[in-house]
Amino acid sequence: MNTFSFKSVFAASVFLAGTAGCFAQDILVNSLKLNASDKSKENFKFTEVINLGTTSVKSQGSSGTCWSYSTNSFLESEMIRLGKQPVELSQIYSARNVYVEKGVNYVRMHGAITLGDGGALHDVINMYKKYGTVPREVYTGLNYGTDKNKFAEMGALMEGVLTAVVKNPNGELTPNWQKAYAAVIDSYLGKVPDNFTYKGKNYTPQSFAKEVVGINPDDYVEMSSFTNAPYYQKTTMMVPDNWSLDQVYNVKLNDMTDVIDNALKKGYTVAWATDVSEKSFSWKNGVAYVASKKFDDMTAEEKADMFNGPKAEPEITPEMRQAAFDNYTTTDDHGMHIIGLAKDQTGKEYYIVKNSWGETNDYKGFLFVTKNFVKYKTTALLVNKGGIPAEIAKKLGV
Repeated sequence: MNTFSFKSVFAASVFLAGTAGCFAQDILVNSLKLNASDKSKENFKFTEVINLGTTSVKSQGSSGTCWSYSTNSFLESEMIRLGKQPVELSQIYSARNVYVEKGVNYVRMHGAITLGDGGALHDVINMYKKYGTVPREVYTGLNYGTDKNKFAEMGALMEGVLTAVVKNPNGELTPNWQKAYAAVIDSYLGKVPDNFTYKGKNYTPQSFAKEVVGINPDDYVEMSSFTNAPYYQKTTMMVPDNWSLDQVYNVKLNDMTDVIDNALKKGYTVAWATDVSEKSFSWKNGVAYVASKKFDDMTAEEKADMFNGPKAEPEITPEMRQAAFDNYTTTDDHGMHIIGLAKDQTGKEYYIVKNSWGETNDYKGFLFVTKNFVKYKTTALLVNKGGIPAEIAKKLGV
């Protein structure tokens, strides 16, 4: 399946409710299996410039919860930056609370908004602010004998409940639907504890967030880059998974990599939402770049050689980036975590990126992504405002 046809299928699938997030995630991972070259690792020589460290690589399993895995990993690295002992936070606690909030929004919108597993980077911050957080060991979401996330059945039941509610068979909604909906979620993921013991001390999710994690959710800024909205102002992020209709700061194209570079140099990691359904994105080889030639125009030899060492890239322009959003060749596919900077043997810079698909690639769960790929395919960045360059922060008013 070529890139365009896959993107068409994928873009359509994310609009479907219930099981779409799970199926779309599996489709996405499977579609990337052929994006690999035989001798990639031996033909790339990466040298780390900055590596800020992170907690261990996880697997999101068969669930569309990459946004929660990446942003909770980001919060764990924020604890490292603050000199704290990092706690592996519950990604499914964040997701569970999003499912509840998303259901409320879905009903308020009479079903005319995205459902499913998908979410955005800001969802984790919003849920942290409202519900606090818990350690992963306290709330795994593995409540019915599985050892990894598998949410399709739960998603179908969630969709069924909400579909019945939106049909409004009583002619007037009762408050009981919210209890029934939450009960479906909790029957699969487990009931959220009102309090729990961690290292001999009792906490609520809110007190654990305040006393142990210790971040201020108001310190985090989300941004993207579009030509159809004023720069340095907020604009609604028009992607299907932005079910909460949150706004992001609109910055210029090169500002995105300037922010990431500055943040990394000052010790801040970055949560990253992007399009990975690209022929020049190889999960197996752990490399992503922007190809200078369309895949369909390549010879068989060029296709086989795509990841066998550094390749030239085209210049990325704001117009090129916007066109990709507008014609669906950039889609809101995946969330990951940028933790460092590296150079290849030619001196080209790459971001070191942590994924949530387990340790199943050449770099045990990490990738090396060019700056041009980030400029072209980023859908959103989330960063502590302390990592933003002063001149950009001034323009944003943060």
